Amino acid sequence: MQRLNLEEIGRLAGVSRSTVSRVVNGEANVSNTAKERVEAIIAETGYRPHAAARSLASNRTGVIGLVIPSAAETLFDDPYFGRLILGATSASNDMEMTLALFLFEDESDQQSIIRRVIGSGLVDGVIVTAAEIGNSVPDVLRRANLPFVLVGRPDDETVSPHSIDLDNPGGAMLAAGHLADLGRTRPALISAPSNTTAGIDRHKGFIEGLANHGLDVEDRTAEGNWTEASGQTAMTSLLPLEPDSVFVASDRMAVGALRAIREAGLTCPDDIAVVGFDGLIPADQTTPRLTTVMHPVTEIGHRAATLLKSLLDDPDHPAERVMYESQLMIRESCGHQESAS
Repeated sequence: MQRLNLEEIGRLAGVSRSTVSRVVNGEANVSNTAKERVEAIIAETGYRPHAAARSLASNRTGVIGLVIPSAAETLFDDPYFGRLILGATSASNDMEMTLALFLFEDESDQQSIIRRVIGSGLVDGVIVTAAEIGNSVPDVLRRANLPFVLVGRPDDETVSPHSIDLDNPGGAMLAAGHLADLGRTRPALISAPSNTTAGIDRHKGFIEGLANHGLDVEDRTAEGNWTEASGQTAMTSLLPLEPDSVFVASDRMAVGALRAIREAGLTCPDDIAVVGFDGLIPADQTTPRLTTVMHPVTEIGHRAATLLKSLLDDPDHPAERVMYESQLMIRESCGHQESAS
């Protein structure tokens, strides 16, 4: 069977090849009658333009990048990234675009890959996940005039005008208020890395939330690095301070904290109530089931891709900061039956 091309579509529609090309590439200088005939033939035949030819005509590749400043082993060990990729991929497929994944092992690797991304014209734009504060990727992309959307709160809003994030301070305040309402008066905090905006925001929100109820963590605080092992180490260091509850700034760290509590011969929630953050660990994978602040990572990935497409279609798209509201999923690890608030 002969592959359809612009000439054949034009013959069937009774128009020229150039007219078909203008319709396919969304150009405006086509009469409504001609456009309707071409679109009818395309719908009838199921024609899809050749990707390379369309790229040449539109000066677009149809490819967007997802830049994750993280080593590959971290990527596949952390459910956050899998959910984010799932959402961005779903949106890309819906928009008939291709998602390319870019990972960095270290700083030199990062600079090399970014130069290739920018210099080769491989992608039309990129989604960037927030990394450590001061990471140079957003500024390099801005100076290269490559459209990008940041997932997470930018540490410099002048560099990253388009971002999508969860209300991290608000979510941590929900956790603080819930523990206070349960009558827990010796709360502890296992914070996320303090060199990330998410770590800073969750720490700040929890402390402010406790203050609203006349409480404080005092010296009952430790910092983890998002991993289960770091959560276990942090919880072990806090146990001598006799906390009656702990807010853990990620579910993966909360899994480690629960292990430390069990190994110390204590019980959750009777001795120590635990609240996590992210909602990425299936509820039946922890004992007791973990109370957590929900993080709609898949939806955020989807929204990031659609926002990037809007920037590509309209270079003058105004600065847009999308903020998702936090929700507390209450389960057994704090002593209550499951509910959402």
